[in-house]
Parts: sequence; structure tokens; C-alpha cells
Amino acid sequence: MTSKLKLVLSSSFTMSHPRILVLAMAALMLLLLTPESEAAVTCSDILKDLKPCVNYLTNGTGKPPAACCSGAKSLSSAVTNSADKKTACSCIKNAAQKMNPNAQLAQALPGNCGISLPVPVSPNVDCSKVG
Repeated sequence: MTSKLKLVLSSSFTMSHPRILVLAMAALMLLLLTPESEAAVTCSDILKDLKPCVNYLTNGTGKPPAACCSGAKSLSSAVTNSADKKTACSCIKNAAQKMNPNAQLAQALPGNCGISLPVPVSPNVDCSKVG
């Protein structure tokens, strides 16, 4: 009975105050349409995607293996906003500093896989300029 009363009171309140209803709907739409500002990808996601590329980037020649390109494509499609790009940049930079990839292979990786990565695979990238 109480819930029915609340429903009647709330609907009669909003019906007698249409401006409140319009404002509430506008606020809801803003919440639904506002893009997330936090990174959706994590460093562990990024490393998992690029793990098949490690051997190629350090010791390989020619075209990257299919598993490497598949992971790079997954990463490329997962990085969708500025926060994702900054996360990816920091993660890739730290990993590249530890593994010391062949700079030419790293630079050519996106083109060889037919994609564009939102950040370079490099130990020297300035992540503050990514976004």
C-alpha cells in the first residue's frame, strides 16, 4: 500500500510540475550520453594483447606473426578515449624499456598488421603528449 501511495504521489507531483520532469529527464540523458573519463583498459589487458609480439619485436624479422597482429588489433579497438591512450602509452613505454625492442620493427608493427595504434611502441615516447 505504501509503495502505491509513493507512486501516486510522485507521479502526481511530476505531473503538476512538468519543469521538474523535464529537468530530471535532461539530467538522465546527460548521464547516459557523457563519455567515461576513466581508462577502460588496464595495463594487464594491454600486456596480454601485446605478449605475442614480444619475441618478434626483440628477435624477429619480416612480418609479425598472426597472433601478434590479432593482439595489436584488439588493443587498437579497446583504446577508445584519452584516458585509455594515456594508460596504453605508460604501459607500453614501461614494457618497451624493459624488453628493448628493435626500433624499426616496433615502428613498423602497426603498418605491418594493417592497423593504426593510438600510441607508439617505444621506450622513449612522451606520454604527456598522448591523448
